[in-house]
Amino acid sequence: MKKIKAVITPQNARKIHFAGIGGIGISAVARMMKGEGKMVSGSDRDRSKVTDELKKLGIKISIGQKKSSIPKGCDLLVYTNALPKNHPELVDAKKRKIKVLSYPQTLHFISKEKYTIAISGTHGKTTTTAMVAKILMDAHLDPTVIVGSILKSTNSNFVSGKSVFFLVEADEYKRAFLNLEPKILAINNLDLDHTDYYKNLADIQKAFHTLAKKIPEGGFLICDKENAHLKPVLKSLKCTVIHYPDVSLSDWKLKLPGEHNRQNAKVAATVAGVLGVPEENIRKSLEEFEGTWRRFEFKGETKSGVLVYDDYAHNPEKVRAALAGAREAFPNKKIWAVFQPHLYSRTKKFLKEFSVSFGNADEVIFAPIFAAREKFDKSITSEMLAKAVVKKGGKAHYAEAFENIVKYLKKQTKKGDVVMTVGAGDIYKVGEELLK
Repeated sequence: MKKIKAVITPQNARKIHFAGIGGIGISAVARMMKGEGKMVSGSDRDRSKVTDELKKLGIKISIGQKKSSIPKGCDLLVYTNALPKNHPELVDAKKRKIKVLSYPQTLHFISKEKYTIAISGTHGKTTTTAMVAKILMDAHLDPTVIVGSILKSTNSNFVSGKSVFFLVEADEYKRAFLNLEPKILAINNLDLDHTDYYKNLADIQKAFHTLAKKIPEGGFLICDKENAHLKPVLKSLKCTVIHYPDVSLSDWKLKLPGEHNRQNAKVAATVAGVLGVPEENIRKSLEEFEGTWRRFEFKGETKSGVLVYDDYAHNPEKVRAALAGAREAFPNKKIWAVFQPHLYSRTKKFLKEFSVSFGNADEVIFAPIFAAREKFDKSITSEMLAKAVVKKGGKAHYAEAFENIVKYLKKQTKKGDVVMTVGAGDIYKVGEELLK
């Protein structure tokens, strides 16, 4: 009788290697697999806080990625979507006939076996996922959680739960979230983003609609039904649609400032309500919620009395919301925004929108564009963005290096000022240098 070879999955793999293990999402799966007793290794281009924490768990990490570091006997390679197709470990895995799954494909295997609660949207999904995580954990519902940041309560981006509930941040980039099988889906909002992948707003709406159609009869979609951008997404659905703006937070005392965070809280409260958590429990959890890593995160106070904050905001609406929240928290203080644009394509596409996103900052300093996965594009620069802001009446200038920004801030800031580093790259390092 012919022996049938088993299909390798994250559940039955014994030895798993993660390429790009420093990514905030993929690292959570690495933690999960390590916790299940599998042999886990990984590699990344740079050392980071995330890789350092993984090392503490006993995971062998290779830094550099100049050549393949896949160990002998590996039966599954999981890779981040940010890797190019010619990455040495993808090439090596193919050559050695090792099973290869992307991070989103890996989530599919986890999602289909659990009651999946997916938090999506162009803005706010990380904070909302963290809010829901706190509520469910406080309510002893024992969820498994994967979030795109570090939860302050656990100092991790992963929570290992024993219940059927799987709470996950749903990433729309390259339609990654279509690998999920949600029973509950929250869509905070919807705007055009990831312009290096999505052609236009209609393209991203189509992706969200495809995801919403996966919710089964008896499942729930939580969104703002009056949001014009969501209208095409809500067509021909089998599930129940719940309008989260109906939630009232009129006398709730949230610690995080800003209308965007009140919106996040409404979404989180609605999700928890669907799962049967009493309102008084929801309120208590949300009023205790202190935020996550790189989301209006207080980094410290300098010796001269300057407050330093950091935020991951990287598109015009996120930047506007983050600075509006800062202004709400500090109505009478001078706010310095230090912004690092993320991707040439995004900066170029939204130059006009970015030029009016910094109105709540008294002065803006622009660092060079963080290229990430893109090649150099000389047709767009941070200097152009600074000039666009000045043209709109703002005070802004461009700095060629982080060290120049740090020197300028040390010289110009005064006691009581607020410095806020903003961007999805490594701009947080400016704040860290200021605090040294």
